[in-house]
This record gives sequence, C-alpha cells and structure tokens, in this order.
Amino acid sequence: DQDEQLAALDLDVVDDAIDTIVGLAGGDARSALNLLELAATSTRADGDGVRHVTREAVETTGQRPTVLYDRMGDAHYDHISAYIKSVRDSDPDGALYWLARMLEAGEDPLFVARRMVILAAEDVGLADPQALVVAVSGQQAVHFLGMPEARLPLAEVTVYLARAPKSNSAYAAYTRAAADVERTRNDPVPIHLRNAATRLMRDFGYGEGYRYAHDFEGHVIPEQTHRPPAAEGNVYYEPGTLGDEARPGDA
Repeated sequence: DQDEQLAALDLDVVDDAIDTIVGLAGGDARSALNLLELAATSTRADGDGVRHVTREAVETTGQRPTVLYDRMGDAHYDHISAYIKSVRDSDPDGALYWLARMLEAGEDPLFVARRMVILAAEDVGLADPQALVVAVSGQQAVHFLGMPEARLPLAEVTVYLARAPKSNSAYAAYTRAAADVERTRNDPVPIHLRNAATRLMRDFGYGEGYRYAHDFEGHVIPEQTHRPPAAEGNVYYEPGTLGDEARPGDA
C-alpha cells in the first residue's frame, strides 16, 4: 500500500517539512501521505540515493493544482490502461496526455517506466527491436534522475513507442509455445539435444546424432528437430508485416 511504497524510498524529511505537511493536510492522514509522497517523488535523490524533503518542496507540492488519486485504487489502473491503449493505438498525443495526468497526480515515475518496457516488448516487439533498448534506457534515466526531470525521458520514450511500428508476434509466439508446454511438460528432452558433459552421459547416448549448425551451408539444418515429438511441427512464431519483420524472407 501507499505507506509501504513510501517506506521503500530512502527519505530524510526535515522537521519543518513535517510541520508544513501537517498544516497543509488539515488533520487528514491520507492527504498528509499524499503530500509527503508527492514531495518525495518530486525531490531528486542525492549521490547516496537519499531524498532530502524540505519545507520548500512540500510547499511547492501543496500549491500544485494536481489531482491526488490513490495509486492502489481504480484511478491508478484506469489511467495506466488509457496510457497503454494510446501507445498501442499509435496515438502519441493521447499517450502524452495520460502520461501527464499520471505524473501530475503524483504517480511513481518508475511504475510508468516499467510499463513502457513491457509495452516495448509486447506491442512494438520485433517490428522495431530498438524500442526495447530505448524503453530500458528510459527506465534507467528515470531511476537516475528522479522527478521532476524524469518527465523528459518518459515523454521521449512515450512518443518513440507510440510512433513505432507495432507487432505482438513475440508475445503471441510465446503464448502458443506455453500452450504446447501444458501438454508436453513431462516429455523428455530429445537425446540428441541433451548435454553430454560426462563420459557416463555420453555412454548413455546423450548428444548422439546432434549436428553442429555451423558445419553446414547457411548455418541451418532444417531436418534437425528441436522439440519433443508431440510438440514438433507446431508453428509458434509468425512474423508480422511491419517494420523489421517485413524484411524479404521473413514474412
């Protein structure tokens, strides 16, 4: 919950900041927590990762015309849902709107950054593999900068992901593979794929019949199987038609 999220931050709240929070909250415990959280996330951590929350930071937070919402409640999930759908639908303006709504309401920027990484892998995917690199770099920048500067990499990654070509082929491929695993999870690893690390293993035939791909033209052996017989032949990965996946020979 909210107090646990605050406890996860390394905070140094000075006495006059506490007094200011108490005065602005007017005796409302939830408002006090919200003010502390907003002030903490708006304060950049020092070199040791400590956020020194001052009276000035609390006063600035208290004057912001922001919508405070419970980060564990419906608004939290509705806002991130609207953001994700805007990116998925390639609408950078819609995505930026919901990003700003969340950040101005005091949402944890690292929560948004994590969702960006998921979006890059699930919804942009192999149509633009660089999107995952950009999203992870954005997450690292957010962690390094803290608020309010973290808004900049978050906005940049948001626009990149929204403008990128889209593909969920990797996500769909894993889903198909996992369905096969449900049926075949106890099937043994084919003998030619097993690790023949010891003489005893080799005596049992481990690795026997395996052919090394780099010894063959094109570094591919089409007839060599790589799954249990009950799963062999099922197609999991079906390339998309946009971006990098649309290269000749892939589709």
